[in-house]
Amino acid sequence: MATEKEIVVSGIRPTGYLHLGNYFGAIRNYIRMQEDFNCYFFVADWHSLTTHPDPKDLPGNVMRVLAENIASGLDPEKVSLYVQSDIPEIAELYLLMNTLAYVGELERVPTFKDKVRLQPQNVNAGLLTYPVLMSVDILIQRAVKVPVGKDQGQHLEMARNFAQRFNHRYGNLFPEPEAFNYGDSLVRIASLDGEGKMSKSENEMATLYLADEDDMIIAKLKKAKSDSGSGEPGSPIPETVQNLLDLMKLVSTPDVVSFYEEAWKNTGNIRFGDLKKQLGEDMVKFISPIRERAKDLQRDTDYLKKIMKAGAEKARANAAQTLQQAKKLIGINYY
Repeated sequence: MATEKEIVVSGIRPTGYLHLGNYFGAIRNYIRMQEDFNCYFFVADWHSLTTHPDPKDLPGNVMRVLAENIASGLDPEKVSLYVQSDIPEIAELYLLMNTLAYVGELERVPTFKDKVRLQPQNVNAGLLTYPVLMSVDILIQRAVKVPVGKDQGQHLEMARNFAQRFNHRYGNLFPEPEAFNYGDSLVRIASLDGEGKMSKSENEMATLYLADEDDMIIAKLKKAKSDSGSGEPGSPIPETVQNLLDLMKLVSTPDVVSFYEEAWKNTGNIRFGDLKKQLGEDMVKFISPIRERAKDLQRDTDYLKKIMKAGAEKARANAAQTLQQAKKLIGINYY
């Protein structure tokens, strides 16, 4: 008899454009997971409302995120792709879980403190209870594994806490989800300006987006921060040089990477104009098929809506069972 696959849940906000860091830090893992697990991947449109996106932009942003994920390799036949707001059961469980969340712990969450600092004029209740909704996204499907980066570790720990609190107070229902990334080290894609990691919004010229046109990709890499190109043979590789070599390892052939690594090792010198030209060509070969496929998908809105509805039907069926059991354990079952 076939063994039931373990459930995996992950979501992405429909704000900004997906970039190289999203692909190698998350989507590449999703593509592998879809073969091994029962995957629920969603667009977190309710989460995006905390920053008050323009209503005219939101539908297009949702469609673009779906298209870019499919174009990157997610198979709608193998995973449930849906939009958060199509699952009203999430909102009801969110209400119930808020009674198990405490203001003090929510105020101590580092991401909430950051939001208060960055947007003091918009400290809304949705920002404060963001970790509760994020936890419910996971718990409503009774996921056991969640692919998360290091910066989301505390949110996952809170999901585990909420599962424990509910199970202790009302009865065992929710598994305690664990972080999962196949045991590989998480890929962190450095910003092209050498300042932190690539971001959807921080510095557009320092980030390679999956929607970038070929000439934009080449232009960004030409301006990428590098070294003077001269050093002593065998000297440590400067961080800015290593960042470029790390990008090469993702999209170039091993012999190309080896050529430039050996050049630095043997002479302490790299012709960065040549390196960036080669990297630009290889990056174009990698990004352009994803970009063009995503464009085609975005033009076929009927297909994307079909995918959304099919994913929502499966996600709702599972969520409804979870919510019904939760309400029964709480005592909200009067008929």
